[in-house]
Amino acid sequence: MARMIFPNLPVKDVAASTAFYEALGFTKNAQFSDERTASMVVDEHIVIMLLEESRWKEFTSKAIPDARTTAEAMLAFSAESKDEVNDLYARGLAAGGSEGGAPQDHGFMMSKSLQDPDGHTIEFVWMDPAAIQG
Repeated sequence: MARMIFPNLPVKDVAASTAFYEALGFTKNAQFSDERTASMVVDEHIVIMLLEESRWKEFTSKAIPDARTTAEAMLAFSAESKDEVNDLYARGLAAGGSEGGAPQDHGFMMSKSLQDPDGHTIEFVWMDPAAIQG
């Protein structure tokens, strides 16, 4: 059985965050969602859990950092092409995201990052398959 990955993110507004991730093409799983939690399916192995801050605090006693000023993690997603990187980045900006840093293009690899409505860094990366093969 393949492992699954469940990144959990504290968010201020579950509805706004859900709309942002839906704009990127992720699907909300209603079975594991409620007014304080959204289960956003990226693919069969990755599900992002958006937890309203009071719900998040049920899982840890640690302080919630302000993702606009503190970075704890970066969610990086592969893309099929440079065009898909550009498309996902544009969709994220249109859905309320903001620029997350300077785009990088090394010829064989290209990435663009943005911040979701809570400041979590999301990055889209394309790598030339020939470069990956070595």
